[in-house]
Amino acid sequence: MRIIFGVFIILHGLVHLLYFGQSARYFELKPGMPWPDRSWIFSRLLTDEATRYLASIVLIIAAIGLVVSGIGIFMDQNWWRPLIVGAAAFSAVVFLLFWNGRMQNLDGQGLVGILIDIAILMTVLVLRWPSTE
Repeated sequence: MRIIFGVFIILHGLVHLLYFGQSARYFELKPGMPWPDRSWIFSRLLTDEATRYLASIVLIIAAIGLVVSGIGIFMDQNWWRPLIVGAAAFSAVVFLLFWNGRMQNLDGQGLVGILIDIAILMTVLVLRWPSTE
């Protein structure tokens, strides 16, 4: 189960790179998907181009944190637990900040990722699984 969990964490991190591709406009995850443009917080402060650039940077950081956490699980290192807590919380905050404030197309704005981040945090912090022993 530890290996499956590690693979899951790495895959979750790699999905952030798909959103990076969307924010950098390398491709569209869905036709006509504007994410991260029109962010409820950043569109008031930044241009769409600056918002996309910021999203690209933080998505790479989140992806690295999650992938390295998964590798730490495989290597049975003690540092994976605080890293995964930070990376999952950071990931959830990223998607909340870049949300457009509307209740439409929530899956395209990272809601599934936020739910996965919450499940990871609950698993690691509340259930204390997988154990470090």
